[in-house]
Amino acid sequence: MLTVHHLNNSRSQRVLWLLEELGIPYEIVRYQRQPSMLAPKELRAIHPLGKSPVITDNGNTIAESGAIVEYIIDTYGNGRLIPPPKTPERLRYTYWLHYAEGSAMPLLVQKLLFTLAPKRAPALMRPLLMPVFGKMLTTLVNPQLKQHIAFWEGELGKSEWFAGNDLTAADIQMSFPLEAASARAGLDESYPKAWAFLQRIHARPAYRRALEKGGPYQVGR
Repeated sequence: MLTVHHLNNSRSQRVLWLLEELGIPYEIVRYQRQPSMLAPKELRAIHPLGKSPVITDNGNTIAESGAIVEYIIDTYGNGRLIPPPKTPERLRYTYWLHYAEGSAMPLLVQKLLFTLAPKRAPALMRPLLMPVFGKMLTTLVNPQLKQHIAFWEGELGKSEWFAGNDLTAADIQMSFPLEAASARAGLDESYPKAWAFLQRIHARPAYRRALEKGGPYQVGR
């Protein structure tokens, strides 16, 4: 049976949601973040990098969110949650599936790190670090994040979901950037299309089942 090696409050929550949408049986092996918020060393026994998400299935170990999504859709999807090949929707699907981690999340991780780093520095260093990291946020990271959120808003104005009028695995992949942006990058009701996307996914029964099985989940908070 497919096993999700699930780190609490992490990207692996998306994998649980995908499996619930498809109705695929799976097992969960749970891992708890350390006080540093890093994954425990036990995850390195599953994959050398010790990161989450990672799944094991039929002798295969698959890491990286996009690779996991592609594996599950190819192996168990039977054409579900993916647009037909050679269609405009399929092209959009492929783009958003890879954009989520390739373009959106690096900026959101920078936002988190640049915000936390000076706060966690020794007290004597904070007055020196706060202006430096604050300048990096205001001149580099925040303007780019605003541009990306506006991009999401525009694209969701074209169709209800990122790849068209039907929910796909690309929307599941994109859920994490939008949730992270709502937690720490200014995505709120002033972006009605993106905000409505979040409300739609949170209302889905499969999303709620995944939360019940995955445990507390507060991205970026």
